[in-house]
Amino acid sequence: MIESPKTAVPNELRDSLARAIAQVNTVVLGKRREIRLAFVCLLAGGHLLIEDLPGVGKTTLAHALAATLGLGFQRVQFTSDLLPSDIIGVGIYEREANRFKFHPGPLFTQLLLADEINRAMPKTQSALLEAMAEEQVTVDGTTHRLAPPFFVVATQNPLDFAGTYPLPDSQLDRFMLRMSLGYPDREAERAMLAAADRRGVLEALSPCLTPEQILELRHACTSVFASPALIGYVQALLDASRQHADIRIGLSPRAGLALLAASRAHALLAGRAHVMPEDVQAVFASVAAHRLGLGASARVDRDKLALQLLESTPVS
Repeated sequence: MIESPKTAVPNELRDSLARAIAQVNTVVLGKRREIRLAFVCLLAGGHLLIEDLPGVGKTTLAHALAATLGLGFQRVQFTSDLLPSDIIGVGIYEREANRFKFHPGPLFTQLLLADEINRAMPKTQSALLEAMAEEQVTVDGTTHRLAPPFFVVATQNPLDFAGTYPLPDSQLDRFMLRMSLGYPDREAERAMLAAADRRGVLEALSPCLTPEQILELRHACTSVFASPALIGYVQALLDASRQHADIRIGLSPRAGLALLAASRAHALLAGRAHVMPEDVQAVFASVAAHRLGLGASARVDRDKLALQLLESTPVS
């Protein structure tokens, strides 16, 4: 029998993490599962895509995360005329020094809110690819590192809205998790309507974590134990996606690594030092659905296909 090692997370750090999650829940009401997934993505070292209708709290959640995590923060409103240099930065010629000096753009932060990312042209969307994959950008042959931890929270509107461009598959694959918020339940909506203005609530938030603590939590996630049987279950889900009749492009090995990393983070948030199948199941649809390529005969959307894969794949 293989013993699972202990994941050393000091009690003080656990308390700080719990306070951070609780604080975000005071701003975005009635969305405990979605907020938990946002923290899963953060601790797993991924990037988060929030897709939903306007006005349901996507941007508010991003602002609440920024105010709670103690990270450097920049917001970029994506529009059809936004250029890659507007995000990354640009080299400006300095006559006195007789050289070009790089002036960094808003990308050089720790938490970047890419608001309505699918309103920008594909060329501008792709400007984030290197930063999201490597935590660096290359401009005029010079590589510039980004300050860790680097976390992109992007929001997007449904594709049938005017002025939107679909994210290319290579861009979608850079987001570890994709989720929707949906409308609040009746009780949460009533509390929201009766509460103070959201802007005032956001301004009153204080950091509950530091960048160093976030990096420590990320390191702790990598130590969460995944048994050979658990890894076999993850691999079975990957295989099922590649053999499903309605799926043209199944889950890649990179998707499998993302699923395992998110499952470890979910287990850590649950206070466990080992991953259980329930952790994989809790994050699977958010990790997998946006990576599935639908076949021509598919009659259901990606989210329903992800749930079908879960239902049809037994835990061994």
